[in-house]
Amino acid sequence: MMPDDHINQAQGHRQTWLVCLLLVIGVILAYQPVWHAGFIWDDDVYVINNRLLTAPDGLERIWFSSDSPSQYFPLTYTVLRLERSLWGLNPAGYHWVNLLLHAANALLVWRVLQRLKIPGAWLAAALFAFHPVQVETAAWVTELKNILMLFFSLLALLAWIKFINEDRKSSWRFYALALVCYALALSAKTTACTLPAALVLILWLEKKPLSARRWLQILPFVVLGAGMGLLSIWWERHHQNTFGEIFAIGPLQRLLIASRAVWFYAGKLIWPVDLSFSYPRWQIDPADPLAWVWLAAGAMLVLVVCLTRRFFGRSVEVAGLYFVATLSPVLGFVMEYTFKYSFVADHYQYAAGIGPLALGAAAINKALGCFGQRTRLLKPAIWTAVLLTLATLTWRQSRTYLDSETLWRTTLARNPGSTMARNNLSRALLGKDRADEALQLCQTVLATHPNDLTAQYTLGDALLQKGRLDEAIAHFQKALELQPSMPAIPYHIGEVYLKKGQWDAAIRCFQRAVQLQPDYSAAFCNLGYALLQDGRRTEAMTAYNKALELDPRYALAHNDLGNILLQLGRTDQAMDHFQQAAEILPDFAEARFNMAEVFLARGRLDDAIRQYKKALEIRPDLADAHYKLGNIFAQQGRETEAVSQYESALKTRPDLASACNNLAWLLAAGPDPSLRNGPRAIELAQRADQLAGGKNPVFLGTLAAAYAEAGQCGEAVKTIEQALPLAANDAALTRALEKQNALYKAGTPFRETPRR
Repeated sequence: MMPDDHINQAQGHRQTWLVCLLLVIGVILAYQPVWHAGFIWDDDVYVINNRLLTAPDGLERIWFSSDSPSQYFPLTYTVLRLERSLWGLNPAGYHWVNLLLHAANALLVWRVLQRLKIPGAWLAAALFAFHPVQVETAAWVTELKNILMLFFSLLALLAWIKFINEDRKSSWRFYALALVCYALALSAKTTACTLPAALVLILWLEKKPLSARRWLQILPFVVLGAGMGLLSIWWERHHQNTFGEIFAIGPLQRLLIASRAVWFYAGKLIWPVDLSFSYPRWQIDPADPLAWVWLAAGAMLVLVVCLTRRFFGRSVEVAGLYFVATLSPVLGFVMEYTFKYSFVADHYQYAAGIGPLALGAAAINKALGCFGQRTRLLKPAIWTAVLLTLATLTWRQSRTYLDSETLWRTTLARNPGSTMARNNLSRALLGKDRADEALQLCQTVLATHPNDLTAQYTLGDALLQKGRLDEAIAHFQKALELQPSMPAIPYHIGEVYLKKGQWDAAIRCFQRAVQLQPDYSAAFCNLGYALLQDGRRTEAMTAYNKALELDPRYALAHNDLGNILLQLGRTDQAMDHFQQAAEILPDFAEARFNMAEVFLARGRLDDAIRQYKKALEIRPDLADAHYKLGNIFAQQGRETEAVSQYESALKTRPDLASACNNLAWLLAAGPDPSLRNGPRAIELAQRADQLAGGKNPVFLGTLAAAYAEAGQCGEAVKTIEQALPLAANDAALTRALEKQNALYKAGTPFRETPRR
């Protein structure tokens, strides 16, 4: 090779890397709204509430059990488990992984098309990267499965192209690589089962003979794909319940749905407007002649392509066949759970769209080539205009995915009849404590769909949040009639009974929830609480331990179990659970408070003060923490700080009798004369006495001290006389009251000795 060739090759590599970098940066900028987006719809099932991502045996169960909350996507769940360990429930990390993988897929699209010598490969890759129809996949955390599936499918295609174009024995390593990548693609999402069709189309496009030897090479791919496809069909039917009247669609009807869906997807690629997260569900009637228009149009297009083949070669046929074959699993021939709401979705054509986009890029490239050198700037100008337009539309569409409320409001604006959008908007509003709006939306759905499970369930939740407990139970019971096997429903009924203080009923509900879902850690935790309130402490500990076995990072279960252990005097074990709760949730004020309680019991006052203060930094309205700090400061002779803490406690809880009493004592008989305030002390002591029903001799002693401080020694003596009979069984208290009484009879108020 001549030196100039080396230079040209180096320049070519630099240009390639520069274009790759620009493409990645372009994707990141086009999807800028997603940088700060949150979780939406079933992200809670896949990520937030998916115990497989946090359980100690989660990885084993992901690969070797049927415990996954949707289909069998072991690679996807494995990656999500890794992400969960890296950034917890911060959605930004998940979105960045999706965006970067989407950019990587665009680069792989370019590489595959370049290897196949398709004109305009770079333009096709850019169209794929910036087309707004891809936003649903790239901006939705759950659709990591789609992105991973295409990533490994494209790697498999690259390896296959290398394999079929090399005759050396070493080329078999590319065959093995293609098979491994295909298996990984299937384990990310089963719709990769259509890849064998792409392998055949590549052979045909490359004009390789489809010999028996080639078919034998393709056979392992077919077997793998068919096996995973059958598994998915079984899973959808038995785990996602894709049966019943709504899924009872005949073969002819499915064919008509499929023909319309193909045109729908092609239309969105050509003219990407009015994109929606959920499109209206078509009503297809074979008796209606208009229902056959889409199938007839498809047949006509096939005929035109066949007649014009000699002018365009095999490219048009390959692109069309790839498009339809890749879409085939989601065209309605096999029922999926989402078909309950709509027969089409943008993310279904994430991989399939490559065919038409590549064909479009090649056509644009060829058409612009007709102008020759006369308009050298025309080609880049048109490319730039097209890509900037698509990138702008993508940026706008990405804003739809900022959060659940934005997503469902936008969906309703574009599909006003969507009960799914209305129900999910209700759930989103409930999460923001906007129960009134959620309630109205649910009632709107139930007015026309009284047996809508989600609306009944969500309405029950809204009523629970509003405190209308009996009405909430009625709607939860209706939801339970509609879906007796849904564990979340008895769980929520149990929550209502907890609020009503009906422990037996709550226990039965939570027990039913864990029978329906044995790994329902939240139900075990609430079962533990209900059992504890019912006085069944040993059973409660068993339930809490089960919750922690299922989810070792369940902070609430750690805290509650710690409380039981503290009551039993097992302070070391209790402290261990409180510390774990605080480590898991640094903003868990109750765990900090309980840690302080253990330190207080051990006499470690400085450590106790530190934890009480941390609890109050998190929850300034935690009255018990203010009260306990007041006690410690009073004990240490820091009366001013003690008064401040008692006052803060009473702002939140005016009925905290012990805080009223202790503050009254410092204002009446405390050693600091600057703090004394007789009238205020009388007010507080009277409130404490009233809250105690006049039966607490300590509170009566404080009231007597307050009267004496205010110069009402006669009232002080009368009050002490009331307290003495109540203190008859406490010799020390009796002596203290008698000592004070002697002072009051002499007209002298009681004064505490200053602490040093």
